[in-house]
Amino acid sequence: MFAPEFNPIAFSIGPLAVHWYGLMYLLGFAFFWALGRLRAKDPWRQMTANDVEDILFYGVLGVILGGRLGFCFFYQPEWYLPHPLDIFKVWQGGMSAHGGIIGSILAICAFARIKGKTFLDVADFVAPLVPLGLMFGRIGNFINGELWGRAAGADVPWAMIFKNSGTLVPRHPSQLYEAFLEGALLFTVLWWFSSKPRMAGAVGSLFCMGYGLVRFIVEYFREPDSYLGLGLFGLSRGQWLSLPVFLLGLVVWIWVHRRKSAEN
Repeated sequence: MFAPEFNPIAFSIGPLAVHWYGLMYLLGFAFFWALGRLRAKDPWRQMTANDVEDILFYGVLGVILGGRLGFCFFYQPEWYLPHPLDIFKVWQGGMSAHGGIIGSILAICAFARIKGKTFLDVADFVAPLVPLGLMFGRIGNFINGELWGRAAGADVPWAMIFKNSGTLVPRHPSQLYEAFLEGALLFTVLWWFSSKPRMAGAVGSLFCMGYGLVRFIVEYFREPDSYLGLGLFGLSRGQWLSLPVFLLGLVVWIWVHRRKSAEN
């Protein structure tokens, strides 16, 4: 079957065109604000509604700047290093989830320092609020008909033909796989896990392990960027970027639980 063809422009106000992809980002930030305020009602989290609004401000800057710079230097450094002014051409597209995560980590560092909080406590508060933003971003990719999957076999009845791919080959709708795994599933796990007090760093490290793992797996169904192809050991750029995210989470998870055992 053919993938639905959406107009990437949701609506226009005079000369201003509002794109679905941008609206997906706004939805992600809106859910972050609403669910963050809900989480802040638990006194043991030591976060207020005002703190949620402040961390959202830092987070928006971190996601946008980190996502853009991550795309430029993780995926196309050979172009952007000699053409640095093109980094500002955001209307041409190009955002990186891994770059957005790095930007978010830096935003958490800045917020924690300014507010006199610990980085791990803030990261644990923020981590469950991130996956829904990832989910909406992938839905935006699907609406745009971009970042499609690899060719699928005849035993995949939900395979779709993406006209933007330039071929009539049925492909995995990998954007939807990512929306479910990185978004809905990871959100559910983290929301449940963080519903009661945990050791500082446990929730944040679980996010890193969960995201790194599911992104690594989904990359096997996602078509590699044409200008990159597959790299060392047949792994995509996204997989190589996901490995350190997973390992970071694993190291922190082990450290957190060893510290807990030592205290006991």
